[in-house]
Amino acid sequence: MKVLVPLATGFEEIEAVSIIDVLRRAEIEVLVASLDGENLVKGANGITIQTDIEVKNVSSDILDMIVLPGGWDGTYALADDENVQRILKEMDVKGKNIAAICAAPFALNKAGVLKENYTCYPSVEEQIRLEGYRGDEAMVVEDANVMTSRGPATAICFALEIVKKLKGEETYNALREGLLAKYCGSN
Repeated sequence: MKVLVPLATGFEEIEAVSIIDVLRRAEIEVLVASLDGENLVKGANGITIQTDIEVKNVSSDILDMIVLPGGWDGTYALADDENVQRILKEMDVKGKNIAAICAAPFALNKAGVLKENYTCYPSVEEQIRLEGYRGDEAMVVEDANVMTSRGPATAICFALEIVKKLKGEETYNALREGLLAKYCGSN
């Protein structure tokens, strides 16, 4: 399993680190990618993450999933990046898994891959569309090959749902228990 997590300046650190950490605990290979030649990317709260690769060098053929963390500045950059948008479109055409949390469903919408039902950080739906917005009905909303979540506090549950999708119920349950995240799965 190989998952791409592209980071742009202004990404939401809790979301990015939770996703990367939980997926790696599940023994899923995570490629952390920058949008430019810089391998250090600064998040919204001043935390810098070192990336593994530049997104322009990633082929959708090798990926099982792409996951976008939120943070407004990072989200706008992901929405405007031609390589991220290309990968999202290619993944969708191939029916591969796509996920976004917080403000990042905005970037999915720009790529035309966001499905009817979704959730996001409150107020972001006003810049996407109100139809299909599920608000706080669930921490994670899945529609076809697209999974969305609400924000920093839902990041671990979001990452665990990704693990369940990619590695199955047994790995999900073991990680959920080990992380003391029994509140996840209750939506």
